[in-house]
Amino acid sequence: MSAGHEVSVGGGSRSTVNRPEQIPSLFAEAWNARDPDALAALFESDAEFVNVTGLWWHDRASIREAHAYGLARIFSQSTLTVEEIACKVLREDVVIVHARMALTGQTPAGPIDRPGPRVNIFSFVVHRGRSGWLCASAHNTDVVPRMETNIVGEDGTFHSANYRSGRVS
Repeated sequence: MSAGHEVSVGGGSRSTVNRPEQIPSLFAEAWNARDPDALAALFESDAEFVNVTGLWWHDRASIREAHAYGLARIFSQSTLTVEEIACKVLREDVVIVHARMALTGQTPAGPIDRPGPRVNIFSFVVHRGRSGWLCASAHNTDVVPRMETNIVGEDGTFHSANYRSGRVS
């Protein structure tokens, strides 16, 4: 697993994706540099990306556009930190890379003046092609402490739920 794919991060420096497990760190570097081009360069041209709310983008250009907006408006002062990485090799050229990441500094919205930190699990399906390792698909999931699932109220409001404790937030 050593074929490399070069990615520009931070407006000029070059990083080579030699190993699938580099993808989460390069994603976080691009995020923290507010560089949607470098972030999108980690993905195949026809890649898929599902975010934490279920928004689904179907190609590199859409992934870039969505992250350009998010990095400018929603996460302009945020920091994304990789906490843990685990890889599952499916084939010599296909690896699933899971990464636990922490996000701080989200932009305030509505009644929330100081958004708290978030923890996410990213799942990257990484494929080695002629140009090196690229993401074929990514999925980002928020970790909701002490909750098992989500439930939608009669009014359409989304709540996190723990059936063991009976807790709904």
